[in-house]
Amino acid sequence: MTVVYDAGALIAAERSSARMLSLHAAVLRGGRRPVVPTIVLGQVWRGTARQAVLSRLLKSCQVLNLDVVTAKQGGQLCGQAGTADLADAVVAVLAIRHNARVATSDPGDISWLGEAAGWHLPIVTI
Repeated sequence: MTVVYDAGALIAAERSSARMLSLHAAVLRGGRRPVVPTIVLGQVWRGTARQAVLSRLLKSCQVLNLDVVTAKQGGQLCGQAGTADLADAVVAVLAIRHNARVATSDPGDISWLGEAAGWHLPIVTI
C-alpha cells in the first residue's frame, strides 16, 4: 500500500524526523512511490537551504498536479466536511483514489475528511 503525504509529513521530512524518513524508506523498499499533491508541496515549499532533505525526498515521490477532476472532488469534500482546507481534502481524495495510507501530523483533520467521504482512511501519524 502506498502513502500520500500531507503538509505535516513534508515539514517532518524537512526537519529530518526519524519517523518520517523511516516511513519513506519503508515505502520505497516496498516498491512504492509516495504521492505528494502539488497543492501540498506549494503549502510548504520556501526554496531555502533548510529544505535540502525535503528536496532529496521529493525526488523519489510521485508529485501529482492538481487536475480539474481532483480539484472539484476536493472542493466537494470541503463542502461535505465543512472545511476550507483544500490541500487536506485533496490528500484525502488521492488517498481514496489510490487506496493509500495518509502520513500526517494532524490525524484528526484527515480522519474527519475520510468520514465525510464515507471512507476509512488508514493514517500514519508523524
